[in-house]
Amino acid sequence: MRNHLLSQHFLKSPRLALILIGHSNLKKRDTVIEIGAGSGVITSALAHRVHHVIAIEPDHTTAEKLRANLKKRGIENVEIIEQDFLDYTLPTSAYKVFSNPPFHLSSKIIHKLIETNNPPESFYLILQKQFALKLLNTDRHYTSQLGLQLIQNYQTKIRLPLKPTDFTPPPAVPTVFFEAKRIKQD
Repeated sequence: MRNHLLSQHFLKSPRLALILIGHSNLKKRDTVIEIGAGSGVITSALAHRVHHVIAIEPDHTTAEKLRANLKKRGIENVEIIEQDFLDYTLPTSAYKVFSNPPFHLSSKIIHKLIETNNPPESFYLILQKQFALKLLNTDRHYTSQLGLQLIQNYQTKIRLPLKPTDFTPPPAVPTVFFEAKRIKQD
């Protein structure tokens, strides 16, 4: 069940989740954090593609549904954390992030990811298009303060546009699949 207070727009199609993962740099050996896992559409797709998934879901009822869905599918490489991501302690080992977070938390989530002692190697987020454009290093659009901070260590790009019908319920704003890959430091 969707919680209106959490501004959730769940990805409907497991097939689309796999397509988006195909447009990422996720590898079989990776540990991937999913923020706001919901009932598991993205979680299940990630579990088939990476070594370990840390699915963070703050809503207890939704986390229970996620557990049941994963159990029904026989998926065992997912660790479910019932906690607000903003209170979660990020790993000290290498990890990546792949998520469809609540839109109203996008800025706070990115701040947390890039200001931690151990930022992710890469992160892939479904974001509002207008917000994502401000995170790009380009002359065509205004780059926000967060975008300027992000591009110090990350190469950013919009990988794909998404349609409102890809979600339940459909968001009222254009959405995109956003990529940030850490720049290798010499």
